[in-house]
Amino acid sequence: MNYEAEKKGWNSPAADVEQGQMTDLNVVSKDELAEGDSLFARIQAFAGKLGVEQRGIERVPSDERTDSSMSQVGTLWLSANMVISAFAIGALAVPVFGLGFIDSALTIIFVNIIAITPACIFSTFGPKFGLRQMVLSRFFFGYYGVKLVACFNILACLGWSAVNVIVGAQLFHAINHDFPGWAGILVISISTLVICTFGYKIVHLYEHWSWIPSFIVFLIVLGVFAHSGHFYSPPLATGPTEAGAVLSFAASVFGFGTGWTSYAADYTVYQPVGRSRTSVYLWTFGGLIFPLLFTQLLGAAISTATINDQNYMVSYEASGIGGLLAQVLVPPLGRFGEFCLVVLALSIVANNCPNIYSVSLTLQVLTRHTQRVPRFIWTAIGTGVYIAVAIPGYDHFVAALENFLLVIGYWLAIYEGISLTEHFVFRRSLLAYRPEDYLDAKKLPPGIAALSAFGVGIVGAVLGLSQTWFTGPIGKLAGGEFGGDVGFELAFGFSALSYLCLRFVERRYFGR
Repeated sequence: MNYEAEKKGWNSPAADVEQGQMTDLNVVSKDELAEGDSLFARIQAFAGKLGVEQRGIERVPSDERTDSSMSQVGTLWLSANMVISAFAIGALAVPVFGLGFIDSALTIIFVNIIAITPACIFSTFGPKFGLRQMVLSRFFFGYYGVKLVACFNILACLGWSAVNVIVGAQLFHAINHDFPGWAGILVISISTLVICTFGYKIVHLYEHWSWIPSFIVFLIVLGVFAHSGHFYSPPLATGPTEAGAVLSFAASVFGFGTGWTSYAADYTVYQPVGRSRTSVYLWTFGGLIFPLLFTQLLGAAISTATINDQNYMVSYEASGIGGLLAQVLVPPLGRFGEFCLVVLALSIVANNCPNIYSVSLTLQVLTRHTQRVPRFIWTAIGTGVYIAVAIPGYDHFVAALENFLLVIGYWLAIYEGISLTEHFVFRRSLLAYRPEDYLDAKKLPPGIAALSAFGVGIVGAVLGLSQTWFTGPIGKLAGGEFGGDVGFELAFGFSALSYLCLRFVERRYFGR
């Protein structure tokens, strides 16, 4: 971050511009980002000549929030979720959780509506405040408390990026056994790096179109599978075992859909300050709900073939989701089916772009030193880290990595419990925020209530989780022999209720 530019933002010509009760204080214009003779300024100036986005977590002035395309808000999420990773969530329903299609479909529909609501809400903050999501989170967790949240977000961004590229590389390898896993990882990772290095506009441009080939391939998958006659829908089961399986599957669905919450405002900060909040909400909702429902319902439908068709079960056990899709496409379509698998493998790029673009912004939130590193350099460093994890993980510890990420995923429910309580109970309106205070720790919440509630939320998650290696005491009571996962529900409830009480005391004592 350019600190000289930040200071100039207090007295910038736009400082008297008001939108409602919000001012343009403490903004940094595009020209100020490369001012001076420092190394930072020279790097930024060089990046600007190449068309690279220079802005990191600096607040965007209202006169530079000029992204006139409303549809890009929706297509970003449409592309990021019209991917094999989302399909894989739905495909877990039958072989992993033992559900049928109807109960899986009902779970997918209702849980996704709940899961994406926080991301839709926070997307509306971007145009009004001009602040990235992790910077915006200072108004919930305080200037210093948000650093804990940022650490969880970094782990999630890099960890899931590694898992995603491994899945894509496995698809490449399933098509051509002579194609090594590390090569597939590099192809997907470097493609993602190029797009994210150039920043906001190129990420949006790529995501605006990349959903189309993936959607076409998924339609082909749907048509071929429907024609095969292998779909099977067993009658609905009842009892505690069924209840536990539904709860655990719901946790997987919720975790995937709500994962975008911690990035939400990152992709609307250049939208005009006067943009309708309803429009932003609905475009975000539409961009998320359609691909999530389409891909996950398709995955659940195809996974039902593993019940009665041995070939599908063998393919799934041998090669996972890639094997399941290969069983659908390759026998009837031959080489064209393999081409379709390549397209789906490359869809991982669209899924990873939000991860890698946002992790660079999150890293800048950590310390003053990380703020001094330009966003695009953090993009390259983040890419190098997840490649270093993914290549050895491809052969040795992908299952352990996934289990770790599933466990830390409960932090999102805690984040939402705290931030939504702050907004709807204590703030109640966007006009109750002073976005220009984002740099001043003394004008932000102390963060004591938030961090304490975060700890209470962790207790709730542990009590309710149900994983292969550990089931909490409440999780054991939420189903049959294997229990049921209610970690997200308890993490949200514990954190929200404790924050409600603690924040009331904190506001009374500190006055902020």
